[in-house]
Amino acid sequence: MLPVGRVSDLNVGNGEPNMLLTSTGSFKTDAQGFLTTSTGLVLLGWPALPNGSIPTFSRDTAEGLKPIQINVNQLTGEPTTRMSLGVNLPANATIAGGVSTPQQLAIEYFGNLGTSENVNVTFTPTVPATGSSNEWTMTLTDSADPTVSIGEYTLTFSDSRAAGGTLASVATVSGGAYDPATGNLIVNVASGPIEIEIGRIGQSNAMTQLGDQFVPSTTRDGSPVGNMVSVNVDKNGFVQATFDTGVTRMIFQVPLVDLPNPNGMIALDAQTYQPSVASGSFFLWDAGDGPTGDVVAFAREESTTDVANELTSMIQTQRAYSSNAKVIQTVDEMLQETTNIKR
Repeated sequence: MLPVGRVSDLNVGNGEPNMLLTSTGSFKTDAQGFLTTSTGLVLLGWPALPNGSIPTFSRDTAEGLKPIQINVNQLTGEPTTRMSLGVNLPANATIAGGVSTPQQLAIEYFGNLGTSENVNVTFTPTVPATGSSNEWTMTLTDSADPTVSIGEYTLTFSDSRAAGGTLASVATVSGGAYDPATGNLIVNVASGPIEIEIGRIGQSNAMTQLGDQFVPSTTRDGSPVGNMVSVNVDKNGFVQATFDTGVTRMIFQVPLVDLPNPNGMIALDAQTYQPSVASGSFFLWDAGDGPTGDVVAFAREESTTDVANELTSMIQTQRAYSSNAKVIQTVDEMLQETTNIKR
């Protein structure tokens, strides 16, 4: 059973709605954005936190349920917390006689308010007097305050036959320490810390020094500010909003209600029911968990009619009618014979 409420009973923001139950319903947003049926019933659910998670609510009371309201003008933005810095540095730049030309790279990130900034990375080769140093100085700055360095690291690459071109060592000059176990380091930008993956020692999955070309390849999480474009309810009862940036965020969870004696509920109009003493105490289950089944969207409820029983009852009724008709016909014939004898 789905928890619903009546529009006339809602006191949004100043109390809890009066919970009713319905077995199925077709919901559309009204002028205020509430998910309502054609009869004025409003779908109830647990609201999600700003990060999209559902807090813990009591399962034997309707106190945590709120009318599901969809704000079609809702905006969202995801701040960047992780980056992957996959770069190939030219090996000939660290050979004696080479030109110490820094390589520049800007990686976009999104702040807590959806603003776009850059982590600017400069790779400066160490040119030795003789031989090859295979060493680079990586300096990181934040475009929000480009005058301050947020990290400086000395990168040394291997020239061995087995591990040529991979990281041999990373020395932290400033900023968050490099973790050789994960291949990550953490720098602090204006919006908070960002974890940057540069690769583990001896592995070629991130930073390398091969050939004579500078080839950047970066990824990062987060997204700019986006507009809500659609809303759907999945089989687990999660109401998810999709934004034009491709981000999907959970905004509500619709529980399913189970009672010990459903036949003991009080039947109301608009195909709604109200728990009673005879029905027993209700429990709010997660859809797909427990005895309540899943939420099926964009589907019609199957008929609960038992075709075999109904067909049997129809045949019995038809036979009873035929038998009664035959009795009436027999009595009529007897009366007719009686009338003929009297004549």
